[in-house]
Amino acid sequence: MQTEARDTPIYAVIAAVQLPNVPDFEFDASLTELRELAKTLGLQVIHSFVQKRSTFDTAAYLGAGKRQEVRDYVAGDDGREIEFVLVDHELSPSQARNLEVEVGCEVMDRTMVILEIFHRNARSRAAKAQVEIARLGYMAPRLREMAKLAGSQGRQRGGGGGRGAGESLTELDRRKIRDRIAELQQEIIAMDAERKTQRARRQGSRGLASVALVGYTNAGKSTLMRALTGSEVLVANKLFATLDTTVRVLYPESVPRVLVSDTVGFIKNLPHGLVASFKSTLDEALEAELLLHVIDASDPGFERQLEVTDTVLAEIGADEVPRLRVFNKIDHVGDAAAQAEHAAALTARYPGCIVMSARRPDDVMRLHGTIVTFFQRDLVEGELFLPWSAQQLRQAVFANCQVLEERADEAGAFFHLRTEADVLEKLRAQIGEAGSLRGDRGT
Repeated sequence: MQTEARDTPIYAVIAAVQLPNVPDFEFDASLTELRELAKTLGLQVIHSFVQKRSTFDTAAYLGAGKRQEVRDYVAGDDGREIEFVLVDHELSPSQARNLEVEVGCEVMDRTMVILEIFHRNARSRAAKAQVEIARLGYMAPRLREMAKLAGSQGRQRGGGGGRGAGESLTELDRRKIRDRIAELQQEIIAMDAERKTQRARRQGSRGLASVALVGYTNAGKSTLMRALTGSEVLVANKLFATLDTTVRVLYPESVPRVLVSDTVGFIKNLPHGLVASFKSTLDEALEAELLLHVIDASDPGFERQLEVTDTVLAEIGADEVPRLRVFNKIDHVGDAAAQAEHAAALTARYPGCIVMSARRPDDVMRLHGTIVTFFQRDLVEGELFLPWSAQQLRQAVFANCQVLEERADEAGAFFHLRTEADVLEKLRAQIGEAGSLRGDRGT
């Protein structure tokens, strides 16, 4: 699919079947989400075809009458060439092929749309490899239908002799896909090991705590990330604007210093195979000591966001990590009175949550304080004496401790401070070593 670097609009229509067990609000939310996905791809959706059925048509998803309606619209003479029909479900290979033949233009199901977005937005080697695995896994069972569309050439047998003799071209392609997936999986395993080593070295050398932002895509995670860290993180009003984890230090810096990471957003009906393929993009959630579950407070379907995120976190084993619910975008909920009422309702329903706007500095500092308090829960208070002969360690004291009080006399400086127990012991040992070294030089 090529939709980039085009001056003229690329038009598309949406087709969806509503089953009896799907309520209207959920069905409408899913269609809205698909429109946003299309927008991320650079497509302009100009019409939606909706059909209520007891089941999907096994041959071509839509019923015969609705298929004809779509075909007539696509073939219309209003001057707008429709290039894609977007289907709000995952189609079987035969359904996709039959529907494409009948409506007269390219059909993309929901999974293919998401895959294309993943493909465009992956930046790191790991994300690109995961995208390729997901795309190959999606294409493998569809090769037979593609061969049918290509004609008899897709059914020719392979050459005589050597490996692959007697295989059809489709079978050869499938074997190549399996080999490529295996190769990519080995690369990902190697990259995972390298990342874990780098993370262990980073955390071991700096003693940094870690918090990960998780949640539904477009809930404002990147905006919140930028507000919490003072960094220029990509902020785009598009679904899946970034797939790669971004890591920054919480600002203003605290004791202990805290790493904040933004992870790929979740989405309704994200195919399980994609969740598995993108597991390593959620590694920061697994490694974090605290998860900030960011939820769009202005979305009437926010309960669906909660459910989707909770389910995915459980699938990757991150449901054991302590979690703080952060209801963002409260400023999008009407006037001040409406915001206060909604915030009170959320707080009553979800005790301990934070209701805020990432665009309000006071709200951001309140969240900042909550994060710091969480990581200071195990800190100890203690006394530290730093003789004037060891003042080179003064910077380390302030970098690793929260100094509550400082006083000095002719011998040195006395600190009343709060820090981690092992940090306090390490500083005392360093001060002792500095004193003994000075004593050795004196003798």
